[in-house]
Amino acid sequence: MAKILIVEDDEDLNGAYKLILEKDGHEVETAFNGEDALAHLKSFEPQLILLDLLMPIMGGLEFLKHYDLKSNPTVKVLIFTNMENSPEVTEAYSLGAHRCIIKSWTAPQNLSRVVNDALREKTDSKTVAGKTKS
Repeated sequence: MAKILIVEDDEDLNGAYKLILEKDGHEVETAFNGEDALAHLKSFEPQLILLDLLMPIMGGLEFLKHYDLKSNPTVKVLIFTNMENSPEVTEAYSLGAHRCIIKSWTAPQNLSRVVNDALREKTDSKTVAGKTKS
């Protein structure tokens, strides 16, 4: 399966996402803010980053400004937020984010499906996931 980095400041969500994705066979590392994530990327090369936008120390947008996705075209970044159609999500796309997943619309048991779908998508597609509550 894939190598995934979860960047989420909520410890309970971070742990739950990790368990769900590991159960699905993925190799998962976690970070609690963008600065922590950048440190992980020195020794861990994920295929997908699940990135919260609002975090202390360094948020998701600041992380994307520091992490050059153009130099890492095989890495997909999924924004995981509740801020649908916000300027922050638009900016995340301009910085190279692949997809936006709305937390409140994506039940934890459906996270594996959403992640696996994103891993199969073409790198240049930009979508919002979770439109229907499952």
